[in-house]
Amino acid sequence: MPETGSWQVRWQSAQRSARAAGDAALRRWRAAPRRTRQTWRLTAVSAATGLAVAGGAVAVSGPWDAGQRTAERAAAAGSGSGSGGERHGASTDPVRSAPPVLSALGGSAPGGPGRAGAPLPTGAGLAEVLAPLLKDPALGPLRTASVRDVAAGREVFGVRADEPATPASTVKLAVAVAALSALGPDHRIATTVVDGTGKSGKAGKAGQAGEARDGGDAGDTGKHRIILVGGGDPTLTARAPKPGPAADRPANLRTLAEDTARALKQRGMTTVTLGYDTSAYSGPDQHPIGPNENIAPVSALMADEARLDDSEFGTAPRDAAPAVAAARAFAGQLRERGITVDGDPAAAHAPRQAGEIATVRSLPLAALVERMLTHSDNDIAEGLARQTAIAAGKPASFAGAGTAVRDALAARHLPLTGAVFADGSGLDRDDRVSAGLLSRLLLDASSDRHPELRSVVTGLPVAGFTGTLSGRYPDKSSGAGTVRAKTGTLTGVNTLAGTVVDADGRQLVFAFMTSGTTDPQGAQKALDTLASAVAECGCR
Repeated sequence: MPETGSWQVRWQSAQRSARAAGDAALRRWRAAPRRTRQTWRLTAVSAATGLAVAGGAVAVSGPWDAGQRTAERAAAAGSGSGSGGERHGASTDPVRSAPPVLSALGGSAPGGPGRAGAPLPTGAGLAEVLAPLLKDPALGPLRTASVRDVAAGREVFGVRADEPATPASTVKLAVAVAALSALGPDHRIATTVVDGTGKSGKAGKAGQAGEARDGGDAGDTGKHRIILVGGGDPTLTARAPKPGPAADRPANLRTLAEDTARALKQRGMTTVTLGYDTSAYSGPDQHPIGPNENIAPVSALMADEARLDDSEFGTAPRDAAPAVAAARAFAGQLRERGITVDGDPAAAHAPRQAGEIATVRSLPLAALVERMLTHSDNDIAEGLARQTAIAAGKPASFAGAGTAVRDALAARHLPLTGAVFADGSGLDRDDRVSAGLLSRLLLDASSDRHPELRSVVTGLPVAGFTGTLSGRYPDKSSGAGTVRAKTGTLTGVNTLAGTVVDADGRQLVFAFMTSGTTDPQGAQKALDTLASAVAECGCR
């Protein structure tokens, strides 16, 4: 046996000392009251946040960090806007202090998921805490729940966890996982201008007939024709870019017009006619709920979610013909850059093998998922469901998207008994998922084995600080800054599904669903109390 060197002796001694110190710290952690442990966790998070902020001032870690774009993350931490689903009102509360900042970064409290010394919660321990809370009279007749331990990978508490229920906006978790599985987190959606001088396709298509009638037929006028081809980017904008790195901005029609005008001038062309192609999507463009300020008609070509005001999230009046509006905005941008556009833009199909003139691409799919979940953005959700359908070779319609989402989840061996995906946004009351499915989606997204799903976790609103949870946890609430969850709200339906680190340092995912509620505020508070109880619990 070789002789042990002095450096090895010192190393082994240091290891023994570190283990002893760690064991002592763990004993103190377990012996401390739960409230004291919560304080220690928040203090540690605040300290870590200070180090992160200081480090960020002197080093650039690249456009991505922990699965989330740095600019998107900063916007999420500072937005305070509710949005998207029914009754998600915007918040004007100021951004609060350090603990939630690390949550927005995707960090975790001391102990981390699956720390070897952290005890696994028991079903009996969780039932003792959660069962009385599930009897809250503010909850509806149907009450389902599922809590899973991330490190153990199994359910530790469940109540009717396999029973399908109306998910409202928590169905967006299923859409996010399906889209990321089908396309990957780095996928970008293109909006393209092509040469349309060749044989003209027929204007319009099923489901877009209203837009075709508004725009007319591009026809063959003898002038050079270009066609704006929508690829389904739900974050395409026509507004002036915001300050910040260009790589963190959504695709912009202004950029596309600049590149198109330059290319046309290089070819000696300064007068064109403009067509627009929405054929990437099919079927009805109107959501089954009808015209509604929660969602625009679903089109493969639209800018700023067809909003008729300057809002970015939440409810807003919408243009009834998003593609027409986007094409007209693009024509205006071309004119500002010295290109004469004869007549109004008209619906058309791009010729096969049409030559590309210019292209802009969306932010990576992971960034779109984060934005969708943080703000419960219905337009992004419907767009990503259709992108999933396109990837699967299915019709990019409500029906085709629902089939594609289900197939993508089935390929991951997720529990889909009774599941129905009637839309991507959760506005359709025919949607059905179980609490067990929601918790499994979050389990996969939280696992180190599935880094492609990381944005599902980093996009979750932080309780009391960001997105649709910004106004739901008041100051000093036990769950503020520690609960991260996707909300779901329709009249009579309240759901909440997310992740916490419990008082013992175990990462848990949860889903709580209720239907038939008559007190929406009371039901929301009851669900928030359940999530906070999971966070505070060291349930053994």
